[in-house]
Formats: sequence, C-alpha cells, structure tokens
Amino acid sequence: MTNPQRLLLIASPLMRRTPVYDRAAALAKAKGMPLHIVAFDYLEGLATAGLVNEQALAVVREGYVQQHREWLETQALSMRRNGVTVTIEVLWVQRPLDEIQVHLREQPFAMLIKGLEHEPWWMRAMFTSLDVQLLRDTRFPLHLVHNASNALPRRILAAVDLSRPEDQFEGFNDHIISEALKLALQCNAQIELLYAYDMGAMYLNAEDNREHSFLFDSNLSRTLHEAQADAFQALAERNGIPAEHRHMRMGDPTKVLALFMDSNDIDVLVMGSYHHHGIGWFIGSTAERILHRLSSSVLVISPEHSQG
Repeated sequence: MTNPQRLLLIASPLMRRTPVYDRAAALAKAKGMPLHIVAFDYLEGLATAGLVNEQALAVVREGYVQQHREWLETQALSMRRNGVTVTIEVLWVQRPLDEIQVHLREQPFAMLIKGLEHEPWWMRAMFTSLDVQLLRDTRFPLHLVHNASNALPRRILAAVDLSRPEDQFEGFNDHIISEALKLALQCNAQIELLYAYDMGAMYLNAEDNREHSFLFDSNLSRTLHEAQADAFQALAERNGIPAEHRHMRMGDPTKVLALFMDSNDIDVLVMGSYHHHGIGWFIGSTAERILHRLSSSVLVISPEHSQG
C-alpha cells in the first residue's frame, strides 16, 4: 500500500506566524491531503560556539530545536482543530536546500510550500536566495507565498508563453492551464488566462532568419501579432477558458504580470519555469524576476514534473 501524497511546508527558522501557514492549511483541507511542516534551524552564533565547547553547544542547540518544535506544535494544533492532518519536524541543518531535496526524493509530496522572502537588491546581487535556488532546482510544484489576504485562493491567474514554440516542452502551456484549473476547482476560485509577450524580442528573433533591417517592419509586426493571437485563442479554446477570461498583453512580461495581478486582485499566479535558448526573454528568468515584484503568491510548475 503506497503512502498518500502530502503537502510540504518549509517553515522559517523564525518562530513567527505568517500568511504561509494559513495558505498551507487551507490548501491541505481543500485538496484533502495531509500537511507536513519542517523547519531547518541553523544559527551561526551557536555553530561557532562549538569551537569553544562542543558539549555546551549540543545542549543549547537541542534546547533551541525543542523550543521550535513546541512552537510548531502550537501552530499545528489549530490546523488539526480545523480538520487538517498535520505532522511536524525540526532539524538542525546548515544547508536546507540539500535536505529539502532529500525530503522530496524520499517521500510522496504533491507540492512544496514556502513563505516568499523579499530581499534587498544588494543581497540578491551577492547571494542566491533559497527561494531562487528552489525555483531553479526543484522539479515539484513550488508555491511561494507572500501576502495571502485570502487563505484559500479566490482568483487564480495562469500565465502562458507562446513566443518560441520550437524551444518549449510539448504541451507545457496546456499543463500549466490544467494545474491552474485543478487548483481553481479545488478552491472554488475564478481563473484568468494571460499571455504577456515582448514584441521587440520576438521581432529580433524573427530578424535572425533574414537580412537584418534597422527599421521596424510593420508588416512583420502585424504578422507576428496575428500568429500569437491565433495560437493563444486556440490554446484557450481547447482548455475551455471562456473568452471573457482570456487576456493578451504586449510588454515586458514581468511588468505586465505584476500589474495585472495587482489590478485584478489575483491570489495566485500559476506559471512555468524553464529556459528558452537564443535571443529573447525566457520564462525561467521571468519567474525569478517576478518574485521581487509579487504582492501575493506564485505557483511555479516545472516541465520535468509535468512529464514525470
């Protein structure tokens, strides 16, 4: 008998109740799945204290871990009272990314949930955050939660990319929409579909295949736009998205997505994460850049998971 899938919530080392707890509990209940909460503790000050007295370090470290375990149990108690099956785990780990990957390999998790950490630009320039590392390395659906005015999502936005079909995984856009529709059904939420495209990048890519012109060709622009519109409408049609919930916007995808979310009270953005090749923007970088603009949350889908 196989173990049922669970949701995995990565708790912050800081013992502070944030919206990610309410979102994880709401999704677990809506999906009918147990929730496992794990915290990875590591305090640099305590670690360096071991250079002086390893035995004292072990005592202090265990006390801290136990305190965190008791705090998580308090959070879990309120979730259990609401009908959610919750287990907790606290580990002393210096490299949480490695341990997260171990958990994902060894146990059947349907989604990885974590609070989104907004960091100043100078820190992003020097260090790769755990959020970005997970975005790049994790093949499971990754739900990063910032604000969650609605614990259970009410409005969901599926973002697709049709700009370079030759570089994309077959059927990946359909899979993104399918995941968004499934989430919307579980949460009784409204879904919107958006394709944000950068005409300038597409034009330059088209020019790669012919003699370069420094003048913007209006005929080529119109042809590209019509082809994108036809592909988008066909994608929406075969996935059953009503016409009034289809949106096509021209501009920098990161800015367009952020503006649309803010203007339409979107609770969760569902998008893909993978890299195009050659000239033009690529969804992978868009997923990373949108993290620093998000006012709500994002669910990132990997093509490797969709084909698994």
